[in-house]
Amino acid sequence: MNAMHKTAVVGGGCFWCVEALYQGLPGIESVVSGYAGGTTPNPTYEQVSTGRTGHAEVVRITYDPAKISYEKVIDLFWKAHDPTTSNRQGADVGTQYRSIILTQNDEEREIAERSKAAAQKDFKDPIVTEIKPLEAFYPAEKYHQDFYKNNPDYPYSAAVIEPKLEKFRKAQAQ
Repeated sequence: MNAMHKTAVVGGGCFWCVEALYQGLPGIESVVSGYAGGTTPNPTYEQVSTGRTGHAEVVRITYDPAKISYEKVIDLFWKAHDPTTSNRQGADVGTQYRSIILTQNDEEREIAERSKAAAQKDFKDPIVTEIKPLEAFYPAEKYHQDFYKNNPDYPYSAAVIEPKLEKFRKAQAQ
C-alpha cells in the first residue's frame, strides 16, 4: 500500500457483492474481502458462516484520499446495500451479513455517524448499521478475492451481484 493511501472497512451483506460494487470506482486502489468485528482470531469462512465467531463478512477498501474521501466511501456504502435490515441482505441471513462500519479512529467514527444520520432521510425504516472500532481485519480465503471478476457466470453473480451493481450504478448517477 502506498503511504498516501488509506483504508476503510465496511460490511453490507455478502462480501462478494460489496467488493464488486467498490472495485473500479475512481480513487479506489483495491478491495479485499475478509472478516472483522468478532472475537475469533484468524477465522475461516466455515467458522464465520456458523454465525458464532461474531465476525461479519467485510471488505477492506484501499483508497487514494486525493481522489476520493473517506466520507464519500461511506456515503456510497448506504447505496451499496439495505442498512435497515438486521443481520441479513436479501436471502443472505445471519450475523455475518450484518451492516457494519469498522472505524480506525475518532475522526472516522464521527464521519460515519454523520453520514449515517444524513442517509436516514433516504430510508423509511431505521438504519441498523453497527459502527464500532476496528480491532482486526482477517483477509478471506483466496477463492473469495475478486470473486465477481473471476466468476461472472457463477449463478450468484448473475442472480444477486449483477442486479446490485446495476442498482448501485443508477444510484450513483442521481
